[in-house]
Amino acid sequence: MRYGYLATMRTVPGKRDDVVTLLLGGEDGLRAAGCDLYVVGTSDSDQNLVWVFEVWQSKAHHAASLELPATKAAIASAMPMLTGEFTGQELDIAGGLGIPSA
Repeated sequence: MRYGYLATMRTVPGKRDDVVTLLLGGEDGLRAAGCDLYVVGTSDSDQNLVWVFEVWQSKAHHAASLELPATKAAIASAMPMLTGEFTGQELDIAGGLGIPSA
């Protein structure tokens, strides 16, 4: 079964777009690491909140991606632009449009 992760992160005022740009910069590496879907979103109702929805081939693929040098560098670059307010929810992905069959 595919592994999903839905998260939010709160940015320092004025840094949301910089964080979004940083998050969107690693698509090729994510794909190679086993990521099937990676969506970054924002909302006009909260100018300092970033949403991220990920679907991975497995939880192990997700965990391994966090150990990649490029991922560690991106996290280090983003941290000064974040307040430390995060949410996260793990999901078992049953399927859906755009999600490969298991």
